[in-house]
Amino acid sequence: MTAQEVRLTAWVRGHVQGVGFRWWVRSRALELGLAGAATNLDDGRVEVVAEGPRDRCEELLARLKSGATPGRVDSVGQRWTNSTGSFSGFVER
Repeated sequence: MTAQEVRLTAWVRGHVQGVGFRWWVRSRALELGLAGAATNLDDGRVEVVAEGPRDRCEELLARLKSGATPGRVDSVGQRWTNSTGSFSGFVER
């Protein structure tokens, strides 16, 4: 872990709860070299947690906000914190 690494937590709202959307997030995150998870929440959102270099997390966030995903993204909320290094890869839950 380097000093430039951060944790992005994004909450994606829309028609996004499904294996296709979580798989898409995982594929993009791995492409960018990020660790983390994509998890369905009970309220219909998907929580995406990604850790890695800030510029790569920003790229993942931009892809989420662009709406070029399986499903329909209506909105994306986000929070930035320090990386915890608690992920060894990227998982779909």
